[in-house]
Amino acid sequence: MSVSSPNGELTLNVLVKSGKPMYSITYKGGVILEDSPLGLITNEGDFSTNLNFVNSATGKVEETYNQTKIKQSQVSYKANTLNCVFTNAKERKIAVLFQVSNNNIAFRYEVPSWGDTKVCVVTEETTGYKFPSTTTTFLSPMMRPMTGFARTAPSYESGYEADTPMDKSTSSDGYVFPGLFHLGNKAWVLLSETGVSSLYTASHLSAYKDGVYTVEYPNPKQNNGFGSSGAQISLPGVTPWRTITVGETLKPIVETTIPFDVVQPLYKPSQEYKMGRGSWSWIVWQDNSMNYEDQIKYVDLAAAMKFEYILIDAWWDERIGYEEMKELIKYAKSKNVEVFLWYNSNGSANDAFMTPLNKMNTAITRKNEMKWLKEAGVKGLKVDFFGGDKQETMKLYEDILSDANDYGLMIIFHGATLPRGWEKMYPNFVGSEAVLASEMLIFSQDVREKEAYFAALHPFIRNAVGSMEFGGVLLNKFLNKGNVKGQERLTTDAFQLATSVLFQNPVQMFGLTPNNLVDVPAFELDFLKTIPTTWDETIFIDGYPGKYSVIARKHGQKWYVAATNAEKIAKELKLKLPMFAGQTIKMYNDKADKTTYTASVKVSNNGELSITIQPNGGFVLTNN
Repeated sequence: MSVSSPNGELTLNVLVKSGKPMYSITYKGGVILEDSPLGLITNEGDFSTNLNFVNSATGKVEETYNQTKIKQSQVSYKANTLNCVFTNAKERKIAVLFQVSNNNIAFRYEVPSWGDTKVCVVTEETTGYKFPSTTTTFLSPMMRPMTGFARTAPSYESGYEADTPMDKSTSSDGYVFPGLFHLGNKAWVLLSETGVSSLYTASHLSAYKDGVYTVEYPNPKQNNGFGSSGAQISLPGVTPWRTITVGETLKPIVETTIPFDVVQPLYKPSQEYKMGRGSWSWIVWQDNSMNYEDQIKYVDLAAAMKFEYILIDAWWDERIGYEEMKELIKYAKSKNVEVFLWYNSNGSANDAFMTPLNKMNTAITRKNEMKWLKEAGVKGLKVDFFGGDKQETMKLYEDILSDANDYGLMIIFHGATLPRGWEKMYPNFVGSEAVLASEMLIFSQDVREKEAYFAALHPFIRNAVGSMEFGGVLLNKFLNKGNVKGQERLTTDAFQLATSVLFQNPVQMFGLTPNNLVDVPAFELDFLKTIPTTWDETIFIDGYPGKYSVIARKHGQKWYVAATNAEKIAKELKLKLPMFAGQTIKMYNDKADKTTYTASVKVSNNGELSITIQPNGGFVLTNN
């Protein structure tokens, strides 16, 4: 059985080999995946071996949708479908639905009811990915459960092993989604999953074993050992979607919308939610800034920068208090600044102790708290320190989102899992961390040294499949309150400005500090005063994961082209920028001494532009 994409370039084949269901993929005639296993194992039967093919059916899917919170605001999705039905040794049926669009494959298992059997537990999934042996990988290890700060791991905050041979992919706990694979000069492949809700567990990639990566469910030790690592489903039921994005270049990887194409909204927004930028004292000024006076300074910073929000982080309930917080919110509103407040998701999953604690983990307490939040005028929450990827935790994510929507609250998750289609599924979801983010620039010299390296990975991997609340744009020379010595920032100001475009998240909390209003060049501040956080279009321009990245994004009629350079020497780029053809545009770039400057640049009529990008530097081009 086979099905091809609408343009005929991507083909998926399905077969049964010695009772085992398998699939393979070719792209423009070249092998992408060799025969790779399919199947589920449940407490009601094994659907990975001794299967017989029953029948298949083909069809088409077409959908056009609008989504303001992702990389492209208007999306047209067209795919050809193949639905394959099998029976196991007990004559029980299972189906696999494949949807193949240009450059993307999504598939899921569909489990019917079996006579009087209306429920089951899926204990294991045998879905695998067998790449050609010369493939190299760009993967981030899954963190070991109940390790790290206050035993809060895993939280998708590991670094990446780039361009690594597959037989070196031996992390004992496997690798998080998404994972990027390079098939020499033939293709790039991005693997992920989407459509995970309270009805299933999240999963990840196994270590490389016997030539195959497989889908693994959570380590049983997550969530302090509580809860099944499998999925409890009612029948008929479905699994989340496995997604595979394929391209000769990185263009389909950067531009894919497949995480959103195959999911649907789970509820309607209770109101129109407003995206935007925010100030955030904790990232640089840390816990000691959690007092009324410092938060006033950050409200004033947000107002001066024309930011829509301020995020007030951990300990606000103890160090400011609920009554004074009401006054602070009123003051912020008088400056046209709205408030996000931080919450601990705990609970019982780990030892994270920061307050507010035990406010988000049970329905009664959560709704009482959200009632107060709505009455006080809070617009959103940042909820932190989740327990892992088990279905138990997926239920908590969904419960927080659903209840928050009832009270008109937006939600950002930190210390959290990868968002899997959530921008479309949950209308008040406005971002997740799920990355080695800006806070580690404060705490780790190693991460500061690798800042440009990671920035040249995220557009092609983590941020390609979901919003990424990085908390970036740090313009202090030293990443502390004094800004005179200590944690020296090793990237340029132009690099930091570029990340405001390069990193996509509909609500961006930037790492500016009040002193930046007087110690940063005015043209840099002016740039940030008008930078959008929502995009109508995203285009891959150039780059190589871990070396450099050049991405274009459009908001309304304004284009921004942003780039960063992780290599040790200045890089000469000759770019094709048809959106700027014949125009004089504004450039923000670095001199050889790392000083950031701005200038006007004339782009040739054919849209070509030669430009130099400094090591640990960046640039932004805009017709704004």
